[in-house]
Amino acid sequence: MMRAGDRPLALITGGWRRIGAAIARKLAQAGYDLALHAHHEHSFDPAFVAELATIGAAVHSLAADLADQAAVDALIPAAIAAAGRVPVLLVNCASVFRDDSAQTFDAASLDLHFRVNCHTPLLLTRALADALATVGGEGAVVHILDQRIRNPVPDQISYTLSKQALHASVRTLARALAPRVRVNAVAPGLTLPTDDYDDVQWDRLRALMPLGRLSTPDDIADAVLHLATARATTGETLFVDGGSHLESYPRDFVYLSR
Repeated sequence: MMRAGDRPLALITGGWRRIGAAIARKLAQAGYDLALHAHHEHSFDPAFVAELATIGAAVHSLAADLADQAAVDALIPAAIAAAGRVPVLLVNCASVFRDDSAQTFDAASLDLHFRVNCHTPLLLTRALADALATVGGEGAVVHILDQRIRNPVPDQISYTLSKQALHASVRTLARALAPRVRVNAVAPGLTLPTDDYDDVQWDRLRALMPLGRLSTPDDIADAVLHLATARATTGETLFVDGGSHLESYPRDFVYLSR
């Protein structure tokens, strides 16, 4: 097993639960130590830290409001201070997801979604590149997007626009930050149910996918790990969605197959 100082460090925003936690677990198994971000300290989970420790990963807990510019500016330095080294991987997983439409969105909703879902990942990417430059290192960034960037629906307009903007940045920043930092993205499909879905609807939605299956957290984590280690790959977006980006759905999935 690697000693803690030998393990590369990954910073994951929103890394304590759901898809973020699956990514953290996968990276720990692959030999990474982890700086895991949450919005509030009460999201820190000692049981999850203990689980990751059994794999050999050191976990550094970081809290920050990603809509707060000062908190965002402090996040990379906080990870470096906690771990004693610069992350070589940044996974921008945290997102805001609120419901609005073309008739209801407003400046406040756009501002919140773009701050958290687009501006913050871009600023953290630049901060990582700057930190790596100070130590002469190389690294990778993986943004977590959404399959709807290919065929958007008319729901959750502010969220959708913010993810489309982040997607548009992938190739541009990949070119601008090469060769020191590789920038890629994963676009998941419908993955984990919320209270808005019941089992019958979930099964019907699964059947709507070209592959007849939905993406799982492990599928997404596998894609992140691939992009983290694919040293000849940059500027790419991997769709991990059961093929849903090949179709054009009339509404968000929560409204379909009820």
